[in-house]
Amino acid sequence: MSIESDLRKDGITVVSKLDTLVVNNIARNIAKKIVATFPQLNFDETDLFIKLARIDMYKASIPDGIAEANYFYKNSSIYFNEKIEFEDLEEFAIHECIHHLQAIKTKQNKLVRMGLCKFNALAPIGMGINEAAVQLMTSKIIGIAPDFVKYYGIEFKSSSPSYYPMECQLVEEMAFVTSYDVLYESTFNSNDNFKNTFIQATSEKDFLEIQESIDSILKYEEKISKLTNSLEEDNISDKACKSITHKINNYKEKITSIFMKAQDLIISSYFDKSFSRITHLEDLDNYRRKLESFKNIICKHEGYFFFDNYYIEKMCALEHKSNMLENGEIETAVSANKTNKFILLITKLKNIILKNGTHIESKD
Repeated sequence: MSIESDLRKDGITVVSKLDTLVVNNIARNIAKKIVATFPQLNFDETDLFIKLARIDMYKASIPDGIAEANYFYKNSSIYFNEKIEFEDLEEFAIHECIHHLQAIKTKQNKLVRMGLCKFNALAPIGMGINEAAVQLMTSKIIGIAPDFVKYYGIEFKSSSPSYYPMECQLVEEMAFVTSYDVLYESTFNSNDNFKNTFIQATSEKDFLEIQESIDSILKYEEKISKLTNSLEEDNISDKACKSITHKINNYKEKITSIFMKAQDLIISSYFDKSFSRITHLEDLDNYRRKLESFKNIICKHEGYFFFDNYYIEKMCALEHKSNMLENGEIETAVSANKTNKFILLITKLKNIILKNGTHIESKD
């Protein structure tokens, strides 16, 4: 199938090719920004410029609901929506240029890997994680300020408020486990370091489930976008409109459910395994600080109590663990006349939550 046929399938029609000088200027600026933003990755600016300058770039007619810029690996080209202002091309090019740097192809020009995403005969695996990781890096390069957003009833502070916010949020929570440096290195260099580091801290089963969840969110969002566009078609009947709206709402509910389950799995998988590895009081203090820190990135929606319940449960377990470590791993009760201040804090926290109407549930 020709490139033109592939483009037509997505409704993309080429309008004009960007001048070589324009492409070189975009490539030079992006190479410089990547090096400045990620010094720890030791990129060579000249090498990056040469790779990016080889990309053919086009202005094209692109339907609403499709990304404003699209990278096609088959001919290593980027297609920009013709409506994008000339001075904004560079900003839209960053995400797609990173895709170009990620692409690993066979001698037959078959794409086998792009960052955190692997391609097989059936379907790509890890597309959602990769798109999110690339967007997080793009946001960092551009300098987008995090902002509070609400999508599908879920509220959180997003590093990418407008593009892939749900996927980006879950990947940021995964990066909390692995570190951002591991995420960036693995995404740029198309290797399994991020995956393996996360698995080591959790489990392979949980990683695969979270990866599948992020892929599903991406797919449902694409379906919502297409259905939303169809609502704008001329002469659409009321019956068809109601049917499409019902499907959209159903997909939104699925996204909410998938997202919250994935977040809960990240929390329980990481912190349960980390707890089992506590052998010294220093480990315990580090664990407590990490659990406290995770509160700053948690996403919530109405009726969500999992993290609050989990937090209280683990804080109580930490107190018991601390008591054991201080007494040489011997099971002891806290003396009545030496009531620990931490126990008082937990009791106070429970009372506050109960006063606010939060039902404390067990993990089971």
